[in-house]
Amino acid sequence: MIPSAVTVSLVTQARGGPFVFWDDLSAAAEKAAALGFDAIEIFAPSPSAVNADELKALLAKHKLKLAAVGTGAGMVIHGLSLIDPNPDQRAKAADFVRSIIDMGGPFGAPAIIGSMQGKWGGGQSRDEALALLGNACEELGEYAAKYNVPLIYEPLNRYETNLICTVAEGVKFLKSLKTTNVKLLADLFHMNIEEANIADGIRAGKGYIGHVHFVDSNRRPAGLGHMDYEPIAAALKEIGYEGYASAEAFAYPDPDAAAKQTIEAYNKYIK
Repeated sequence: MIPSAVTVSLVTQARGGPFVFWDDLSAAAEKAAALGFDAIEIFAPSPSAVNADELKALLAKHKLKLAAVGTGAGMVIHGLSLIDPNPDQRAKAADFVRSIIDMGGPFGAPAIIGSMQGKWGGGQSRDEALALLGNACEELGEYAAKYNVPLIYEPLNRYETNLICTVAEGVKFLKSLKTTNVKLLADLFHMNIEEANIADGIRAGKGYIGHVHFVDSNRRPAGLGHMDYEPIAAALKEIGYEGYASAEAFAYPDPDAAAKQTIEAYNKYIK
């Protein structure tokens, strides 16, 4: 079974971004549970923004899991990147990711490396950037292992990174690592831009996909774009995927409607 999840952003600087619920974690959990979601995915400005005891009680109250935690605030707020040519800045980026791993790990939730992978350019070559990214993923993947969770690496579309944009490229990257504790995030929005065929892209990731962002072609909630979900769902089941289908979507036309639209599409295609 592929469980469902919905995103909650607590990052003021990311307002308007692709997150269904905003600001109020308690209200988001209550609404998610009422709609039938299995979990929530949290995008926090820092670990201190989420009280672990309160989160534990909140999840227990609503019978929810924590699906994943995002690290993007490191880039959005602090401008940190794991491939920064400056070693001091790279160290700060790694420290931030470790702190998010420490936030999600006790709940069995992996941390996601998305925007913090950065872009190469200037005096830095792609090979140099990939080497730095590989070093970071080696270290952070092993760090996450102490919680028995993977590190999740997300290939992004060409407008957001120039490093790794397809699942196949992501698999090649993971195969180059010594650690086996890094998995891929298959985000359907990014895949719609970069993959010749999304279902085939998912098949290419067999054994390497650890998280899925369930969203439509225009980053609106599933069912509000032109995505064809039947072959996608079939491919996920074909590869034996059992991770979350998590809604990282715009709150369109509003958070409540976006969440309702998502769970209806999930029940129709994925569940």
